[in-house]
Amino acid sequence: QVRLVESGGGLVQAGGSLRLSCEATGRSFNEDDMAWFRQAPGKEREFVAATTWIGDRAYFGHYSNSVKGRFTMSRDRAKNMVFLEMTTLKPEDTAVYYCAAKIGSGAIDGASGYDYWGQGTQVTVSS
Repeated sequence: QVRLVESGGGLVQAGGSLRLSCEATGRSFNEDDMAWFRQAPGKEREFVAATTWIGDRAYFGHYSNSVKGRFTMSRDRAKNMVFLEMTTLKPEDTAVYYCAAKIGSGAIDGASGYDYWGQGTQVTVSS
């Protein structure tokens, strides 16, 4: 059974930092695009960050404008994991954060193109 399991969420004050982790089991996603999305109450799920491949090199430059410069995505191929380092957190970053994996083609920032999803981890930023 293929699973993506997120961890690392929690409550943090504005300006603080959190590191989210996503572990994939049941299948390797080392050659696939992976991403982080988030969904705040009453809002649609939105793209946060993604990693893809350009040739044989992992590319980590896909970020939404709202998190660019504050969030950093990385991956550990040996552990089949991806991470999201979040700094200078703001109350508007409060949301459930989801890890996702895309096997096929499709826009890197489009939720509909992703095939596997985790259950999400709550991030709450207090002002």
